[in-house]
Order: sequence, then C-alpha cells, then structure tokens
Amino acid sequence: MSDARCDFWDRVARRYSAMPMRNPVAYEATLARVRSYLKPTHSVLELGCGTGTTALRMAPHVRRYTASDRAAEMISVAREKCAAAGIEGLDLCTAGCGDDTLPDWPFDVVLAFNLLHLLPDRHAALGDVHDMLPDQGLFITKTPCLGGVFSVFRPLVALLRWAGKAPDIRFLTPERLEHDITSAGFEILESDDHPKRPPSRFIVARKL
Repeated sequence: MSDARCDFWDRVARRYSAMPMRNPVAYEATLARVRSYLKPTHSVLELGCGTGTTALRMAPHVRRYTASDRAAEMISVAREKCAAAGIEGLDLCTAGCGDDTLPDWPFDVVLAFNLLHLLPDRHAALGDVHDMLPDQGLFITKTPCLGGVFSVFRPLVALLRWAGKAPDIRFLTPERLEHDITSAGFEILESDDHPKRPPSRFIVARKL
C-alpha cells in the first residue's frame, strides 16, 4: 500500500475492530474450509491481517502463524488482542506482500482475506506470493468481487473515498480474479462464494 492507503487504515483501525461481523455465517464457513487445508506442521503467512481476528482463530491449528499488515495501527490493535488471548506461535509484523521486512523462513500456506481488491498492483502481488511458496504450496484467499452488475456502486464508492470513508478498491469479477491467479502460476483446487451476493470469492490455489 502507498502511504495514503496506510493512513486510511491507520485512521479507522480501532473503529474497524469494534464493528460487528457483517456476515458471521459466511465468515465461519470460510474458516471451516481454511482449517480443512491446514496441518499442525504448517508455517502460515497471512497478508493484510487487519486487526488479527482471523489470525487468532487460525494460529492454534498450525506450528507457526505470521500475521502481517502494512497499516501499523492495525498491527497495534492485533498485538493487543493477541496479548489478551495468550495465543502461542503467532507472530505479528508491519509489512506487506513484496516487502523485504517479511520473515524469510519458508511458508507452506499464504492467506489473504479481503485484500486483493485493495491492491494497486494485484499481478505483482500474486507473483510475490508465488515466489514465497514451495512447489505445491497453498494460496488461500477470499476477495469481494464488485465487478459486473455491481459496478453500479462505483460512483458511491468514489464519493465515500473522496470523503475519507472508504478505501480505493478494484471492481473485480470472480472470473477475472480466478484468471489472474491461474496466470500467476497456480492451479485452483476449490472456489465458492461466501456470501453469494455480492460475491466474495473464496479460492484455494496450489502452486504449480
């Protein structure tokens, strides 16, 4: 993220953390599918972890879990949550995809939830993820897809962004997202929408 993007998320971090879950049923369905791919021996990297809600749920299921976000205030809130929960094997760092500040140990799985539609260069990020993983390593992601018929919301999002109440987003379709992931050198093992409308595409991909 650029500094401007980090500024937005730093500003809203504590308010974001206090917001109720918008669709807890879809969220729990996503977590269940993610857990089915994780092993106790895995080392996992989560990109764009926000305030650490998912990291706290997933970390107990693997050997090591690294949660990263470029917004320092998001990581600050996540550290507070982790300290209160007393979760072991969970590392937090202020970093993003492609940063040399990310740990350089090998990761078996890379996760990215509600992130890809926010990135100014999605293709470069997917290439970085591909480079991080070993052959057959897993990339698991979930991304709001507001392209197609949902593009009617572009003017509203632009207005909210101008007012400082929304981030800059890309209006992707599920098909475009899957094409980008396969073009980056992945094979898609599973995909579904949680929720269905507007679609938030859950994808499990394996590095070829």
